[in-house]
Amino acid sequence: MRIVLMGAPGSGKGTQAQRLIQTHKVPQVSTGDLLRAAVAAGSELGRRAKATMDAGRLVDDATMLGIIRERLAQPNAARGFILDGFPRTIPQADGLDALLADLGQPLEAVVLMDVDAEQLFRRLTGRRTCRTCERVFNVYTAPPSNPPPCGGRCQTPDLFQRPDDGEATIRRRLDVYEAQTKPLVDYYGARGLLARVDAEGDINAVTQRLEALLAAGRPAR
Repeated sequence: MRIVLMGAPGSGKGTQAQRLIQTHKVPQVSTGDLLRAAVAAGSELGRRAKATMDAGRLVDDATMLGIIRERLAQPNAARGFILDGFPRTIPQADGLDALLADLGQPLEAVVLMDVDAEQLFRRLTGRRTCRTCERVFNVYTAPPSNPPPCGGRCQTPDLFQRPDDGEATIRRRLDVYEAQTKPLVDYYGARGLLARVDAEGDINAVTQRLEALLAAGRPAR
């Protein structure tokens, strides 16, 4: 399995990636995790990335692709991978395509977690965090139970909304996705790689739809 898991913030990519990891025994390659690991390891690419981030700039595509190349060379990626968080733009997709061709590991599919925009907004703005146990709830879809699920540490959860879950911030995040990342739908669709999965509703039902899509045969070049 060599796939990109794509979707807007709040579409459930992280949750479904973790389930695919357990089922298919391939690693999730998250660019955020890779950057943190490279910086912590002090590798040449990590030092370059750190200098860029310390200057308040985005890590350039060449550095990011170098870090991805290093990760895919590790033994546990030989059977495949789930790319999460990359590519985000058309130039990044072009670079990734060239990198994977060079490695002899072309993508088998790009799976779009498809969720209605208003549903995404509801999911993201509904998130609340308990000050005591730091568990995350959603006032619309997953409110605290009674008794609360944290072993009695917070009998009456004191919930708050993180600043990055506010309505204005969420709108900006979704706007960035629409402007920069959604064009990849057309990019991968034209290459016969795009597959859509309905990511609304019960998490287990979404997993079943995703697994059925993968089992039915991934798009091929």
